[in-house]
Amino acid sequence: MNRNVIITCAVTGAGDAWSRHPDLPVSTDQIAAAVLSAAEAGAAVAHIHVRDPQTGQGSRDVDLFAAVVEKVRASDTDVIINLTAGMGGSWFPSEDGDPSMPGPGTDMIGPAERLAHVDKVRPDICSLDCGTMNFGENETYISTPGYLTKMAELTQSWGVKPEMEVFDLGHVRLAKELINRGVIDAPPMFQICLGIPWGADADTESMLAMRNALPPGANWAGFGISRMEMPMVAQAVLLGGHVRVGLEDNLYLDKGVLASNADLVTRATEIISRLGAKVATPDEAREILGLRK
Repeated sequence: MNRNVIITCAVTGAGDAWSRHPDLPVSTDQIAAAVLSAAEAGAAVAHIHVRDPQTGQGSRDVDLFAAVVEKVRASDTDVIINLTAGMGGSWFPSEDGDPSMPGPGTDMIGPAERLAHVDKVRPDICSLDCGTMNFGENETYISTPGYLTKMAELTQSWGVKPEMEVFDLGHVRLAKELINRGVIDAPPMFQICLGIPWGADADTESMLAMRNALPPGANWAGFGISRMEMPMVAQAVLLGGHVRVGLEDNLYLDKGVLASNADLVTRATEIISRLGAKVATPDEAREILGLRK
């Protein structure tokens, strides 16, 4: 069991949740405010996406990321900044008869461009999605070993910690290969992502199997989406990990009750406390994760 638990709050994500939650953070002011309120509720780390303020859709606009990070850094709230680097890998096959051609919604860019915002603002952490997978009904997220190696080399050169997001056992295997290639510094940091179609299920067996496949000395956190968010908080703590909550992963505090990010962090702190553990401060989280302040 983990007795000193880091909470990450994923405050908005890039999915279509904006159409189902009237208060989902969309503008840079709203996203920054959500980060600060989550930190005040107990989150040591904020995982940040940005959204097009006109459409509400997920965006990889470098200036939007810079604006959010500037607002967070200008506050007196101590929080570790974790930027997504998962945008730019979406492939939808053409529906016009040639499956080798991209269809509507495809957004494919190279490794350096996927990290352009990370290079600009140099956060503490950025995500690294460790593998290609089917996503939803007709989308493939493409993240090849070559792309990942280059992305890891770039983040290593900038002093940014990669959070290796793993959605299945094969992703853990690929992440360990990146460690073997010397492009991931110790201690490695993993995020076990459960319940996303079509990755591993959000259940005890999946989390345990993926935890057991991690290399010795790795730091790890885990989460489940939707109604499995809080059960996976408890499960991760009991298996020795850290946790993630937030509106990116789940919109509800209770059945039929829409949540805020601060609500979800508060609920996670209550679970952690009732299990006999404590919530790590940002300074403690930096020490655990091997981050510079």
